[in-house]
Amino acid sequence: MSGLPSVYIVSAARTPVGSFLGTLSSLSATQLGSTAIKAAVERVPQIKPEDVEEVFFGNVLSANLGQAPARQCAIGAGLSNTVPCTGVNKVCASGMKAIILGAQTIMTGNASIVVAGGAESMSNAPHYLPVLRNGAKFGDQSLVDGMLKDGLTDAYKKEHMGLAAELCSDDHGVSREEQDAYAIATYQRAQEATAAGIFSKEIVPVEVSGGRGKPPVQITTDEEVKNLNIDKLKTVRPVFKPKDGTVTAANAAPLNDGAAAVVLMSEAKVKELGVTPIAKILGWGDAAREPERFTTAPALAIPKALKHAGITEKEVDFYEINEAFSVVALANMKLLNLSADKVNVYGGSVAIGHPLGCSGARIVTTLTTVLREKKAKIGCAGICNGGGGASAIVIESLQ
Repeated sequence: MSGLPSVYIVSAARTPVGSFLGTLSSLSATQLGSTAIKAAVERVPQIKPEDVEEVFFGNVLSANLGQAPARQCAIGAGLSNTVPCTGVNKVCASGMKAIILGAQTIMTGNASIVVAGGAESMSNAPHYLPVLRNGAKFGDQSLVDGMLKDGLTDAYKKEHMGLAAELCSDDHGVSREEQDAYAIATYQRAQEATAAGIFSKEIVPVEVSGGRGKPPVQITTDEEVKNLNIDKLKTVRPVFKPKDGTVTAANAAPLNDGAAAVVLMSEAKVKELGVTPIAKILGWGDAAREPERFTTAPALAIPKALKHAGITEKEVDFYEINEAFSVVALANMKLLNLSADKVNVYGGSVAIGHPLGCSGARIVTTLTTVLREKKAKIGCAGICNGGGGASAIVIESLQ
């Protein structure tokens, strides 16, 4: 990206990640998104909400949220009613693609301060009744699960994403035992990071009702992390191929609610306001392949991002690779020849959770934490998305 204006991440914030129908299920995706945006902006005391010039925000399960969810997130966060807002749906990569679009907007001179990220409430995804528009004339009718239809099912083969994970396991020789061992390790890493308070700087507490007659409750940690049961994890039955499968509910990412946001700023504005950035965006890359093999698209996007950034693989200190399934991380690590001690060092989505439209921004947020805590310089985040794609981004820590 030599010759192009520099773009900086000047703050990052995320909600805790809630479990399906869990602690955050009373809040919509737009409410969660507003919480993350408000916190990210407040973490830059040199700016006011009305200084934000544009918003790009990911969301996948938008049914029943109302018009323009990204705009709702922005207005709910107190941003100006004159700020342009664009929603992004690149399935699981939505939040990361929103950050990329924000960086491009600043580089082309269309804005100097942009908010980007993503939000999802899988708990509140509705069911559909497709026949109702024309009338159900006769016989029983079926509801369609909007979360399953629009978030977790291949649009071409009409198969659950889990079957693509099984295909990945077959393609790359990743056993059930390897996936279980990886899942256990990612839970343990996330538990250790949570206990040490490592996520506390990136997480903004969320207040929810404590129930009738009880005071509100502050949610401050990711809900799923504590739920590791090693004996049960090793014995639970495969979900998608019951007889000879390798992918289980325990070694795959769960269903979740959450939001994450970053504030991006041009170099000129950083200098003008005297802001201390937390990271510089060095480059990015998108890639795609056959829809059923989306699981290994990060192995195509990450090299593109490194090339765009002018960075070699040896210069990367740490990676975040989204764990849609344990096999996704394992297969991409194998393809890219990455050491386990450089990938998802504070745990990944199998343990933390995977709110679809949020996760791309969540792993970028966590990558800034990893680089700060490890006193490292270069990080790369990659995330696959349904339909065959992936996005990746490279950042340089300035903390």
